[in-house]
Amino acid sequence: MPLFAAHQDIKDSKMKSLNYALAFQAALIGVAMIGSATLARAEIKDYEFQLVDQTVKKGDAIISVRLVHKTDGKPVPDAVIFATRLDMAPDGMQEMATKIAPMPSTEPGIYKFKANLSMAGGWQLSLGAKVQGETGTVENKLVLKATP
Repeated sequence: MPLFAAHQDIKDSKMKSLNYALAFQAALIGVAMIGSATLARAEIKDYEFQLVDQTVKKGDAIISVRLVHKTDGKPVPDAVIFATRLDMAPDGMQEMATKIAPMPSTEPGIYKFKANLSMAGGWQLSLGAKVQGETGTVENKLVLKATP
């Protein structure tokens, strides 16, 4: 075998090894990028509102809810709440609705509302919100009890 041919075989072998190594690195980088994108991205169904107190006094009431990320239980601050409704649907009187007004809160992830609960009984608080960095809308219906 001429010296040139042997040299060419070694060169070809090194190039194949280098190409395999580069392809393997590219594949690893691709898997890492896809994996980190999946981990960093939550889904809107991973968020929910929870009542802070299940019961409130009838009349002028402050209703507090917590918005949490369900997978880790952490509060979610700075959500934009754009849909609110408070009615007596749990007692079969969905037409019995009342006005609800947002109130300031000092705790991150806690959202407060002021409402006049004219009757004792079951009240349903319907909320819709946008979480920053997420697509879709968090929607929950929470049932609380107004006591005399």
